[in-house]
Parts: sequence; C-alpha cells; structure tokens
Amino acid sequence: MTIEIIVFGGIALVLMSGFVLWTFSALNFSLRTFNKSLAFSVAEAGIEYYRWHLAHNQSDYWDGQGATSTGPYVHEYYDRFGNFLGEFALVITPPPQASTIVTIESRGTVAGDPTVEKIIRVKLGIPSFSKSAVATNADMRFGEGTDIYGEIVSNGGLRFDGTAHNVVKSARYTYDDPDHTGGYEFGVHTHRNKPPQTGVNNSFRPDESTSTRTTPEDRPDVFLAGRELSVPTIDFVGLTQDLANIRAQASSSGVYATSSGAQGFELVFNVTSSYTIYRVTSLQPVPRSSCSNSQGQAGWGTWSVQNRTLFKSGPMPTSGLFFFEDHVWVRGKVSSSRATVGSGRFPVSSSTWTSITLNNDLLYSNYDGKDALQLIAQNNVNIGLFSEDDLRIDAALIAQNGRVGRYYYRPPGWYGQGCSPNHVRQKITSYGTIATYLRYGFAYTDSTGYQIRELVYDSNLLYSPPPAAPQTGEHYEQVSWEEVR
Repeated sequence: MTIEIIVFGGIALVLMSGFVLWTFSALNFSLRTFNKSLAFSVAEAGIEYYRWHLAHNQSDYWDGQGATSTGPYVHEYYDRFGNFLGEFALVITPPPQASTIVTIESRGTVAGDPTVEKIIRVKLGIPSFSKSAVATNADMRFGEGTDIYGEIVSNGGLRFDGTAHNVVKSARYTYDDPDHTGGYEFGVHTHRNKPPQTGVNNSFRPDESTSTRTTPEDRPDVFLAGRELSVPTIDFVGLTQDLANIRAQASSSGVYATSSGAQGFELVFNVTSSYTIYRVTSLQPVPRSSCSNSQGQAGWGTWSVQNRTLFKSGPMPTSGLFFFEDHVWVRGKVSSSRATVGSGRFPVSSSTWTSITLNNDLLYSNYDGKDALQLIAQNNVNIGLFSEDDLRIDAALIAQNGRVGRYYYRPPGWYGQGCSPNHVRQKITSYGTIATYLRYGFAYTDSTGYQIRELVYDSNLLYSPPPAAPQTGEHYEQVSWEEVR
C-alpha cells in the first residue's frame, strides 16, 4: 500500500505540476498576447494623433517642439477612465524635396510589460491637382484610337470609344449626350460595338441607357478597370489663386516677364539645366484662303511661330517657377529639372486670358520623378497647325478656363485644299496629365487632327508634383501602412 501510494502520488504530483506549469504558461501567453494587442492599439493611437495634428498644422513635422527638435516624441496613453496603459513614441520624417509625403513611425509600449512593443509606419501625402490622366469640367468624348493609361474624371458626362486602362469616372449619374439624339445615357458610356463586332454605332444606345438599366453593364473590352458614376466634382475656380501665387513667387525668386509687346514668348528648356526665352514677333500665316475658321472657334489661328528674337537666357531658377503675362510657346528637353510655367494676365478678365502652345516635343531625360513639368494657362493649351507629325509632351497640362487641344483645320474639299497637308497628324503622346475646363480634343470625327492619341498618366505627379502645384485639398491621405514589428 505504501509503495502504491508513493508511486501514484508521485504520478499525481508530476501531472499536477505539469498542469500548473501549463496553466501558468497559458495565462502568461494570454497576457502577452493581450499586451501585444494593447501595444498595437497604442501605436495606432500615435498614428491617429499625428494625423489629427497635421490636419491642424499641415507643415509641423516636430510635434509642436520646433524644427530644431529631433524626437522621438513620447506621449502617455490613458483609457477613458484615466488609467495609464502605456505610451507611444513618434519618429516623424518630413517630406523630401518636391514631395508632400510625410512618414510617421509610431512605437507603442504598455505599462504591464515593457518588453512588449509594436511599431507601425505610415506614409501620408497631400494629392496634387494632377490626380488623373484626364480631368475635365465639361461633357467629353474620347474617340476610337484613344488609349489612356490613367484615371479619367469629369464633372460632366463621358462618352468613351477608345480603350481605358484605368477607371473612368463622372460626377453625373446620367446625361444627354450632345453628339446624338435620343434619351439619357449613363454618365460614363460607350458607343463601341460589343465583340465580336467592331466599330462604333453613333446613334442612341439603349443598353447604355438609364431607361433600360439601373447600373452600367460590364464592358471590359472598353473599360479595363471599370467605370464609376456620381463622384465628387473637380474645382477649377481655385486655380485662379494658384496662378496668382505662381506669379508672385516667380517675380521674386523665378523668371517673370510682363507683356512681350508682340505675339508672346517662346520658352525653350535645355538639357544643360538652363533655359532660353525668345520674343515672338510674328506667327506663320495660314497657307491659303480656304484654310479658314469654318467652325467659328474662338481664338482660331495657326498658333505657330515664324519669327523670334532673343529675350533672355540663364540657368534654371532654384524655385523652378516661370510666369508670363502673355501667350507662351514651350519646347525642349529637361534633365534633372522640375519646373512650373504659368501664363495669365491680372487683374483677371476673360478678354485678356492667355494661352500656352506646344508644337514641338517637350521631353524628360528621366522618368523616375527627377524631371517634372507643369504648364498652367488661363485659357487654352494649344497644339498649332504646324505641329510635329509625331508629337510627345511630357508634362502636366492645365487649361483653367479653356481647353487642351487642337483647333479644327479644314481638310481638302469642294472649297479648295483647306489646311492640307497639315490638317492631319499621325500621333500625339501625352505623358503626365491633362486638366481641361472645356471639351478637350486632338482629333475630330472627320479624321482631321492626330490619328493616334496616347495618354499616359505620370504617377509621380500625384505626391511629387512640380513646384507650386495646385492641390486637391488641404488634408493628408494615407499612401501606405506597414506593421514594422
């Protein structure tokens, strides 16, 4: 009996000891898991705190302690009953030059176990006005042959018959397409025939109409990333203040020119990080009388430089800002340069709005964000009659009150040769973004203009735009979120 009691008692003692040890380990594991979860919440609280801080002081990257402080910035964390739970320590990295992205790293620790910590890293940025490949205030039509690699957004309706590689959005749910008669169609719709058919049907499309459907059908052959309706509108009015700010900064630390006393100025960017400005003394005349403004377009002309004289030259200004109170022609190639070109007259009057014209290539040397250009015109961003047959524009193009596009140059007909052979151009490539108040277009339905239109969005413009770039708002948006530890 004694031996049996000792044996079984030993076994029971071992089992109970193991059970107690297991229970202790389980409790310790549960407590540590709880503390890890709490440390994560504390770290998240640090991120939310500084998001709130930036909303009230957009350029304070030092937690209110001044630019000479280095951090980390430590704050105690309490629950709603006033119980101390832990603390978070913030390491804040200000945006690098030519960027709006601030990096916040928050390390959360708990009072119950100082060995437990969680680290979260978040990047916040203020998006620029150049959020989309195309942004417009008007009803818009994109024809066959148009390839767009970027988001498209309109305050009006959108008819899209090309190929959209990103989302197409409209502030309208439905609208009456002005290019044909019939009922209302969705704010974003297409007239391309469904595969295996090809081509476009220009009449009213019942399958794109709100009278027969409540939501648009899936058309992956046209909208590769889909379409969205009733999105927030774009603010073009605020660009007036942006142009005024560029004018003020350029006059003090950039390149500023008042009226040319002639046709305007021509700005040439050089790969040597320099610029040359000419005074445009005359424009090329129309080739013949039958090359005329048959559609009655406001401001119609060749918009092509014939004669020029040297105005000034120099190295790229440190601010990267150019402002002209006159029309401007822009061409050239930049290398490791970031610049904004503004054109406008003040006080603002619709009778004196100025335009920017591009007839020759405007190129980057680097496509990794080192090079960035932005052209903002009070009125139009033009492509002239004698533009290059294969034209490439690397820049953000913004027409505040007018349109980005090419005037209608008449083809040959019963009236004569019209603007031939310059009425037809082969290909235009836009690498950047297009923001246009009025209806944009580089081609017309009678096949005049550029036959191939390729619009590619430069994503570097979103959070690393050129200097003095307009912004869509004053609040930071989350760019990335990462749990470091």
